[in-house]
Amino acid sequence: MSSVTAGVVAQPAASTLTSNQPFIPIAQPLLGQEEQDAVQQVLASGALAQGKRVAEFEARFAEYIGTRHAVAVTNGTLALWVALLAHGIGAGDEVITSPFSFIASANAALYVGARPVFADIDPDTYTLDPDSVRAAITPRTRAILPVHLYGGVADMDALMAIAGEHSLVMIEDACQAHGAALRGKAVGSFGAGCFSFYPTKNMTTTEGGILTTDDDHVAEQARLLRNHGQREKYIHDVLGFNFRMTELQAAIGLVQMNHLETWTERRIANAAYLSTHLTEAGTPFRVRTPVARPGSRHVYHQYTIRVPAERRADFIQRLTALGVGSAIHYPRPIHQQPIYQKMGYTDPLPVAEQAAREVVSLPVHPALGQADLVRIVEAVHQANLT
Repeated sequence: MSSVTAGVVAQPAASTLTSNQPFIPIAQPLLGQEEQDAVQQVLASGALAQGKRVAEFEARFAEYIGTRHAVAVTNGTLALWVALLAHGIGAGDEVITSPFSFIASANAALYVGARPVFADIDPDTYTLDPDSVRAAITPRTRAILPVHLYGGVADMDALMAIAGEHSLVMIEDACQAHGAALRGKAVGSFGAGCFSFYPTKNMTTTEGGILTTDDDHVAEQARLLRNHGQREKYIHDVLGFNFRMTELQAAIGLVQMNHLETWTERRIANAAYLSTHLTEAGTPFRVRTPVARPGSRHVYHQYTIRVPAERRADFIQRLTALGVGSAIHYPRPIHQQPIYQKMGYTDPLPVAEQAAREVVSLPVHPALGQADLVRIVEAVHQANLT
């Protein structure tokens, strides 16, 4: 499928950008009086550790994703770690995952003693290429860990089929994909879902994460692992950890969930505006806009375009000078990170490597107004000029 924007918009005859306009940040957490009031209520109650608000937040999030269970933890990285542990994955096992993600996706396998095995990605959606996944399977493979990158959806039909054929565990890194879905089925409900509530995610608890699952045993193990292995106070059945979410975090999360769908629709609308108005025509190099998988709901944690690698640094510098924030997600694939190079990861993954040289994320967050969107489009046009 092509990811090049089809629409053409005339370049403005004269710039409307001025140096005294506010800088448009790449991300902006939305926290207001409701969150402050919720935190104050928790502080006044004196009940700060994991309690009834965490339980309520778990129930709300499980209902939102459509799973029987949601287990709140300290952050999204730990959700991945706990998911692997709860499935019994450990030393000698292999976990196939994406090289084009934040490093936590792969590191979670290392935490449990398993080996991350990288498959290449689809050039349009930046998610795991099922053919590459199939080629990476060995007798040691225990799990597939796709990443729903930027809020887009991995090819779950193909990946679930592969997992079924080889009796593999499916663990979804949905840390950037709250509310994303494929044909109405939410990510995080195909296998075990792992979500992050970091400040810049589509919703936040300031930090925090959650594991979603329909598997009663996995949920039970996750709850034990996050709380020192306790089924009841001071009775420890397994080696556990302190991965608990606080009542303060859950209180913020409950407020954020009231707004998540509204914010998601704004992200989708903002992305649609940008994709309609950004164009390659009349500029010296191509701008490739994001692609949503057919039948999917892309929730645009990031709005990521591609520009020629040799022009990217100058393009970003020009955007910054025009008052528009941007970021590179991600400048180096995981298999080329120093830690993985030291472990002997040398096989090339050309699609991921090319993407890392070309991607640029633009602001798409729900705090943007119409004037901001117009400015972003104009800035991209101007930054595109030689």
